[in-house]
Amino acid sequence: MFPKRGAIAISLTALALVLLVSFRTPADEQPAPTSGDSAVVAAPAPQASPGTSGSTGSTDSTGDPATGSAQGASQTIDGPVVDTRYGPVQVEITVDGSEVTGVVALQLPDGDRRSAQISSRVENTLSSQALAAQSGSIDGVSGATYTSEGYAESLQAALDAAGI
Repeated sequence: MFPKRGAIAISLTALALVLLVSFRTPADEQPAPTSGDSAVVAAPAPQASPGTSGSTGSTDSTGDPATGSAQGASQTIDGPVVDTRYGPVQVEITVDGSEVTGVVALQLPDGDRRSAQISSRVENTLSSQALAAQSGSIDGVSGATYTSEGYAESLQAALDAAGI
């Protein structure tokens, strides 16, 4: 009697193990991004005119590069690429005077399916936090600690470059 029970227990355990290993969530079934190692998650703004040293800027009515004055001129500034455990993070800010009016992630980790899912999930939250804080002191997103820290670091560097 015992050998028969043992065989049944082993068979059911093996079946449960096979089912567990083959389990896929709906999110796992989505195709992985086909982009390269450090693909741009969001489209970058137009390139800078010569002499703006890595940042892009609009021009005011006099044709001079935007200085971020309160006259409606705005400028965009790219933060540095911050390498994190899961991939690069880079932020671009748009400033009008001393106010941050836009924050866009130029790069977020997307080297594997899970990183790409996390990046797409947290991008809007991090941007909203940055706009609300008007500084690099953002809360970040639970479950995306490395991405949040890289985002805050690139954001703060862009703010420093803008003089904010």
